[in-house]
Amino acid sequence: MPAPRPGSPRPRRLLLAGALIAVCALLPPGAASAVESPDAEATATPARGTAHMGMGVVAHDGQGGLPTRTRAARTEGVDVASYQGNVAWTTLRNSGVRWAYTKASEGTYYTNPYFSQQYSGSYSVGMIRGAYHFATPDTTTGATQANYFVDHGGGWSADGRTLPGTLDIEWNPYGDSCYGKTQSAMVSWIRDFLNRYKARTGRDAVIYTSTSWWSQCTGNYAGFSANPLWIARYASTPGTLPAGWSTYTMWQYTSSGPTVGDHDRFNGALDRVVALANG
Repeated sequence: MPAPRPGSPRPRRLLLAGALIAVCALLPPGAASAVESPDAEATATPARGTAHMGMGVVAHDGQGGLPTRTRAARTEGVDVASYQGNVAWTTLRNSGVRWAYTKASEGTYYTNPYFSQQYSGSYSVGMIRGAYHFATPDTTTGATQANYFVDHGGGWSADGRTLPGTLDIEWNPYGDSCYGKTQSAMVSWIRDFLNRYKARTGRDAVIYTSTSWWSQCTGNYAGFSANPLWIARYASTPGTLPAGWSTYTMWQYTSSGPTVGDHDRFNGALDRVVALANG
């Protein structure tokens, strides 16, 4: 084979390859992968604090139609987090929304910078409001996170318009779906959170989850039926519920509803929402 001519493409490619190897050798551990993969940013793990209710529902469970009409009363609600910014509460109220939950905290490292506008804003237009905590069982204990939640907006007051706090326990957007825990360890973590929340507020926290996650990560544990269930399923019906619950209290049925995206139905008329607020 004849030797390549000076300036031919082959030596240039070799020189470029050598230069790339030299650059990667100087990068800190893990940085080379970003150079190697042009799609790294598209598949990057989201930043801590950005999780919100239902973040993994479509990816894991898909989505179907909207709820079918029934004779039974259902009261419309929404759930919001910082990514929705300042919420148009008057618009939502005029559209028939009567209750709302706002993300207050995540782990023990994040509080919602829009919490005041969202939590107090819903209250100021006459809605019944509550707060939720996005659980990260791989970072600290359940009791520690319950304390953090209560200390950062997740408490309860007997004013007839404040709902008990919600534990948002669902697919982990930052890593392993079950946060690296066995099913029994996950049940223990949830119990730890619920017990501390009740000790601090006197109320049983609501549990927000999906049946698929609950089955996979708790072994479909049936021992938390005293806690109201908020089921996540983007379809025409709530579907099969996790073990232990014969009915749901709330149902997140879409992430693409009007104004804020996440819309929910309370399983009962407005007087039942008030009853949950009153305890």
